Amino acid sequence: MVQFRKYPFLILLLIYLGIQVESDASDHSYSEGDTVPFYANIIGPFHNSRETYAYYELPFCSQDVVKEKKLNLGEMLNGDRLVSTPYKLEFLVDKDLEVLCNKTLSKTDVSKFKRAIEKDYYMQLYYDDLPMWAFIGMLRNEENFSGRIKTEYSIYRHFDFQVFYNKDHVIEVNLRMPRDSFTDITEDKEVDVGFTYSVQWKMTQQSFDRRMEKYIGSSILPHHMSIHHHSITYSSLILLILIISLLTFYLLVLRKDISKNLADVEEDILSYNNQEEIGWKNVHGDVFRFPQHKSLFAAALGAGSQLLIVIVAILALGLLGVFQPYMRGVLWKTLIIVYAVTSLVSGYTSLSFYCQLEGTNWMKNLILAGVLYFGPLFVTFTFLDIVATFYGSTTALPLRAIVMLSLLWIFIASPLLFLGGIIGKTRMSEFQAPCKTAKIPREVPKLHWFRGVLPQMALAGILPFSVIYIQLYYIFASVWGHRIYTLYSIVSIVFFLLLIMTALVSVALTYFQLAVEDHQWWWRSFLCGGSTGLYIYVYCIYYYFERSDMNGFMQISFFFGYMACVCFGIFLILGSVGFNASLLFVRYLYAAIKCD
Repeated sequence: MVQFRKYPFLILLLIYLGIQVESDASDHSYSEGDTVPFYANIIGPFHNSRETYAYYELPFCSQDVVKEKKLNLGEMLNGDRLVSTPYKLEFLVDKDLEVLCNKTLSKTDVSKFKRAIEKDYYMQLYYDDLPMWAFIGMLRNEENFSGRIKTEYSIYRHFDFQVFYNKDHVIEVNLRMPRDSFTDITEDKEVDVGFTYSVQWKMTQQSFDRRMEKYIGSSILPHHMSIHHHSITYSSLILLILIISLLTFYLLVLRKDISKNLADVEEDILSYNNQEEIGWKNVHGDVFRFPQHKSLFAAALGAGSQLLIVIVAILALGLLGVFQPYMRGVLWKTLIIVYAVTSLVSGYTSLSFYCQLEGTNWMKNLILAGVLYFGPLFVTFTFLDIVATFYGSTTALPLRAIVMLSLLWIFIASPLLFLGGIIGKTRMSEFQAPCKTAKIPREVPKLHWFRGVLPQMALAGILPFSVIYIQLYYIFASVWGHRIYTLYSIVSIVFFLLLIMTALVSVALTYFQLAVEDHQWWWRSFLCGGSTGLYIYVYCIYYYFERSDMNGFMQISFFFGYMACVCFGIFLILGSVGFNASLLFVRYLYAAIKCD
C-alpha cells in the first residue's frame, strides 16, 4: 500500500517535467529565404541586472500584432519576456538599408528615450536562440563656447547585423551600431526618425555544435584561468598546512594522551576510576548530553543536508554540460525541481535525528524542517515580487508561474518531505554514544571572552572564507552582472575544498572547547561551521559598494534580499557539515578512551 501511494507523486513529477520541456518544432535548419525566429526580450539599466522591463516599454517600431513567445517556468523566473519584432532576417538574404519603420516620436516618447539613455539602458535580442545586446542610445557631454557643459542625447536609428552560417545552420550573429547612424533627441520636441537595418551573411567553417563557444570564451581567457588556478593552489596550500598542523597535534599530543589513558586502564581499572581527570576526559559524562532546542537543531541539520544535495546535484549537472550559456531558464528550472525533489532528504534527516535525540513531537519537527529555509525564502520572494510589480519589471512573476510553483510545492515538495520524515521515523536507530550521560549536568567553568560563541564564530569563518574569496567575485559578476560563468570544474573543486576546510576547522575548535571542559559543543560546532555564510554576506556589502555600479531601491532590494537567503542557505549547509564532522571526531575520541 505504501508503494502504491508513492506513484502519484512520481507521476505528477514526470508530468511536470514533461510540461517544462521546451517544445520547438525548429531544428535550426533552414533553406534560403526561410524566416529565422527573431525575438526581442528585455530592456533595462546595464548596471542593474535584475531591473528589467518589457521591450515595448519604450516606443520601438512594432508590428500591428505583437506575438508573445510561450515561456517555460525557468524563463519566467529569469525575467524573460520574448516578443516578436518587425525585423526580417531571412536565411541567406542580404539587405542594405532596409526600412524598419518611419516613426514620429512625441515629446513623451522623447522623454522616455532620454531617461533610458541616462540610465544606460540596453536591449536584448534573440536570433535563432543566439543572444545579442545593444544600447538604446548615446549620451555626450560637450563644452560650448561659454564653458558650459551641454548634455546631448542620441538614439541609434540603424543596426548592422552580420550573420555567419555553415550549410543550413546559423552559427553566429553580431550586432553593430555605426557611430554616424544616430538621431539627436536633446530638445523636448517631436522628432521624425527613420529606423533602418542591414543584413550581411558570411560563411564560416565552425560547426553548429560549437556555436556557443563564443559565449564560453570570455570565461576561459588565459588571464582569468591563471587567476582561477592560483586561487585553487592558494586554497590547497592553506588546506595542506591545516591538515599537517592537525596531524602533528594528533600524533604529538592527542594520540599520546589516549595511549597513556589506555595504559592506565590496563594496569589498574580502579586507579583509573579514582584518579583526577583533567581536560576533555573530565566531561565524558556530559559530552553526549542532547542539546537544547533539539527540534530546531534537527530541522537545521535536515535543511542543511537538503541544500548540500541540491548544490552537489547542480554542480554535477554543470560538469555534464547541462547548463549551456544562454539556454534560457534551464538553471532556474533545474534548481527549483531539484530543491522540490530533495525535500525527501530534509524530512528523512531531520526526523530521524530528532527521534534519536528522543524527541516526541515529530509532526512539529517535520513542519519546522520544511519551513526553516523555505519560510524566509518565501517571505523574501513575496516582498521582492511586490517591489518588481510596483516597478512594472519583468522580474515580477506572472500568475501562471505562481500557480506552477504553488502546485510544485503542494503536490511534490510537501508530500516528499512527509514521506522522507516517515521513512526516517520508521528506520530510526538509537543514538550511538560511547559514553553514558550523567544524570546531573556538569557546570561549565567560567571561560575567557575569546572562547565565547561570537569570537569563535568569527575565528572559524576566516579560513573557509579565504578558500572561496576569489571565486566569489566571478560568481557575483555572473549572477548580478552580465559575465558568463561556465567553469563548473573550478567551482566544484573550490566547493569541495570549502567543505573539507569547514570540517577540519570545526573539529579543531570542538576539541579546544572540550579541552577547557566546555561540553556544550553541539550548537557551537554548527554555528562555527556556518559562520562562513556571515562572512559571505559581509562580502556582499563590500561588493555592492566597491565592486559594482548597482543602484536604485529595486536592485538593492533584490541584491541584499536574495543574497541574505543564499547566505542563510550556506550557513545551514556548512553548519551541518561542521556538526557532523565534530560528531564523528567526538565519538572517535571518547570511544578510544573506553569511558564506559
